[in-house]
Amino acid sequence: MAFSASFVHSVSLNTIASSTSSPTSSFLPCWSPLRTHYRISVAGHRSSWRRLSVQCTSLESNPDHMNSRQPQISSLGPFGVSIRESSMAKPSVRWRRVLLKVSGEALAGDRTQNIDPKITMSIAREVAAVTRLGIEVAIVVGGGNIFRGASWAGSSGLDRSSADYIGMLATVMNAIFLQATMESIGIPTRVQTAFRMSEVAEPYIRRRAVRHLEKGRVVIFAAGTGNPFFTTDTAAALRCAEINAEVVLKATNVDGVYDDDPRRNPNARLLDTLTYQEVTSKDLSVMDLTAITLCQENNIPVVVFNLSNPGNISKAIRGERVGTLIGSTWNTPVSMS
Repeated sequence: MAFSASFVHSVSLNTIASSTSSPTSSFLPCWSPLRTHYRISVAGHRSSWRRLSVQCTSLESNPDHMNSRQPQISSLGPFGVSIRESSMAKPSVRWRRVLLKVSGEALAGDRTQNIDPKITMSIAREVAAVTRLGIEVAIVVGGGNIFRGASWAGSSGLDRSSADYIGMLATVMNAIFLQATMESIGIPTRVQTAFRMSEVAEPYIRRRAVRHLEKGRVVIFAAGTGNPFFTTDTAAALRCAEINAEVVLKATNVDGVYDDDPRRNPNARLLDTLTYQEVTSKDLSVMDLTAITLCQENNIPVVVFNLSNPGNISKAIRGERVGTLIGSTWNTPVSMS
């Protein structure tokens, strides 16, 4: 029932009974129940409700009880970081979301076996170090250490498309191995494949991949683009553009890009920076033309560096000067604030 403002003009409360003790008061030393009866009279009108029983409480006179019930203000900030710690200066990094391209040959190490566990563990530890800084890391792995489709095409009647599909399966093998290594040291990792292999990995779904990254998980993209005739370098450029990563970090067996083949020319000079046009015009064997073009069209810089040098992965991910930078210039990293 609704009362209008003109009907209820004023209300007065008159106390007609006071506190009574309760058998439960002994269990609540800081609080004492109080039962009070009020007579409510409405000016200009008589209400049929003459009495209202209200259960209320009152504090005892001891002020210590009041202090003992005050909520304790924690000095811990979000994620268990103390306020003093969270106010400390955070490390500076250049990129917040990166895509790391690891070639299959780099995973082979000294080539005594297809996959060198020391290499995968080194990758896992360096990735773990940067993910703790809040950097989101996605990885594309190659499969050349197991099977390279372009090299086997034409052998025993094997056509190029079938050979490339076998190479895609090789990248899945590398991805699962790398995932197991990362999870063994506590890095939550997901493998997503370009075609469905539901029993061993997730299918590639862009929004799901981005959500994994936002939750601090490492995502490994396997099976290339899912199409023959495209390299895993192209897959790296494509996935980088799709998930809005800021850079492609290409981990190889060389220190970067040289102006000549260092194996044939001992005086070959390591280049610090390059433009996309220089890569294509000089036909430098950095990435295939499709991958470089895709990076150029989407303004994605590329860093080429040596995987075998300890610390290079974390340096590259943090944006420190290492190897050769293509499509950009080295500058001061940004703060992680």
